[in-house]
Amino acid sequence: MSRFSVLPISLAVTLMVAACSNPLNYINAYKIDIQQGNVVTQEAVAQLKPGQTREQVRYILGTPVLTDVFHQQRWDYVYSYRDGRTGATMTRHFSVYFDQDNRLAKVTGDVAPAVADELGAPAAKTQLVDLGSLPADGSGKPLPPPEGPGFFEGLLDSLGF
Repeated sequence: MSRFSVLPISLAVTLMVAACSNPLNYINAYKIDIQQGNVVTQEAVAQLKPGQTREQVRYILGTPVLTDVFHQQRWDYVYSYRDGRTGATMTRHFSVYFDQDNRLAKVTGDVAPAVADELGAPAAKTQLVDLGSLPADGSGKPLPPPEGPGFFEGLLDSLGF
């Protein structure tokens, strides 16, 4: 082999190896958001009432992440969320305690239990949106004509498909 053909090959191999070993600082890899555990919402906690059975609590909140062998009267619902872009982690912890008859006794954690005002009739969450009213005599602006076929549909029609 001649000296001139070995030089470009060795230079190319050296550049490829150097590119793999030295990542550029301005290139960031995509990192996904990570969610783990049970999502316990305020609405679910509002449905809990003292005296409910374990099955009723499991139906409302789901199966707990932690059931401790040494504390069989307590269920722990743990949730963590890690933002992929910033790396910030948010953690929530919610515990449910049962009495000796396996009935709900108390709850503790990051989600607040419902207060008496929230247990009343639900507030209307609908909104009235005015889309514009047309005059009764029909003299309003006419509707626009229907759109014709798109570019690809027209192309396929002209080709006979």
